[in-house]
Amino acid sequence: MRPLFTAIAVLCVGSVAAGCGGESRAADPEELLLQPIAAQGPDPFTASTAFPAPAFAPPPVTAAPRSPSGAGTALRTLSGSTPGLYGGTQQIASCDVEAQVRLLATDQDKARAFAEGAGIDQADIPQFLRGLTSVVLRSDTRVTGNAFRDGKAAGYQAVLQTGTAVLVDQYGAPRVRCAGGNPLKPPVAAEQAVVTKGDQWPGYRADRVLVIKPAGQVVNNLLIVNTADGTWIERPAGTDGEEDARPEVLPPVDPDEVFTDLTRTESSGGAGPDGTPSAQAPAPDLPAPPAPTPDIPAPPAPTPDIPAPAAPTPDVPAPQNAVPAPQAPAEPRDPVDAPPADLPQGSQDQGVPVPPAPDAEPQAPVEPDPVPRSEGTFRPAADDLAPGPDDVAPAPAAVPDDVAPAAVPDDVAPAPVAVPDDIAPDTHQG
Repeated sequence: MRPLFTAIAVLCVGSVAAGCGGESRAADPEELLLQPIAAQGPDPFTASTAFPAPAFAPPPVTAAPRSPSGAGTALRTLSGSTPGLYGGTQQIASCDVEAQVRLLATDQDKARAFAEGAGIDQADIPQFLRGLTSVVLRSDTRVTGNAFRDGKAAGYQAVLQTGTAVLVDQYGAPRVRCAGGNPLKPPVAAEQAVVTKGDQWPGYRADRVLVIKPAGQVVNNLLIVNTADGTWIERPAGTDGEEDARPEVLPPVDPDEVFTDLTRTESSGGAGPDGTPSAQAPAPDLPAPPAPTPDIPAPPAPTPDIPAPAAPTPDVPAPQNAVPAPQAPAEPRDPVDAPPADLPQGSQDQGVPVPPAPDAEPQAPVEPDPVPRSEGTFRPAADDLAPGPDDVAPAPAAVPDDVAPAAVPDDVAPAPVAVPDDIAPDTHQG
């Protein structure tokens, strides 16, 4: 079974005490009122609104350890959400909430003092009471009670007997004692010697008194023990038992072992300077949640990982540098477009086909001279495909058959002897 988490707060109940510290001193005693189940107590706010309940055998409670200094008793403190902390009867309320509302509504002075003792606005009394849950205590419990004196709420320290009908809030803390309509608050530690007053009941022992602290979060369903048969009951908060049900998941503890195993407790580190027990013992629990705050800086560690994706960014320029590569196709240049080298320069300028001179025969190689290609500036492929007028001019020279007879003057008759071999046959045929 999983342990029940409780705390130990120091409350001095010895005859001489000084915050349970090392030094002791004589002091005027402080009163601790013992209130049996049915006793209304001093100066009650209202008549009893507690329903008669069947008697039950209190569960065993292990004695609390002595304080470190040995000057007092360390009272055990349990959270209001502890399963089995409270009891009740299946589908039966322990307090008449509506009667409590009516009684306070008829006396404005008491209603005002009740609101003061409960720490609420007077106008919120009906809503406050109807939001509480009706249960009974399963252990003798230390509280701060309030009496109606001189038109005001007068606080006092008290111990409520096991079986007392109370109304608890959404944090599982006792807020109203139904036998006298008294508003309740967490207890305050004694700074001086403590003297008990009131009627002591059988089985009462100061070292077996418990303190109930508000739970750290809202308790939507209280897990209480059926005082009739010892079974578990799940009672929704703010109800009187009409919605009681069996828990779907039973608590990992036997109902009779809730108050016996001290190994299931954790030390609260002792009392503070003012000797406050459980009333301020919950305070250490509140700072505990901020402990996860150091875990929040841990996520910034992934922030250095964000620049890592930026590394691919240098890869982007690479494709941009590679863009000139597609321009390589501009290289192809067709040598066919080169002007024929077998034509004399004069014929290109004048546009008139002239037979080559006899001395030009050695300079009429079929292969073009590579120099013309290197002399001009680089031309794109488009220029090669669309030759200029200079390149086209030699084209008429490619038709020497028709022009040769007409272009030869009379005084140059011997010229046909110098005509190349490939043209001479055509001349004789004509």
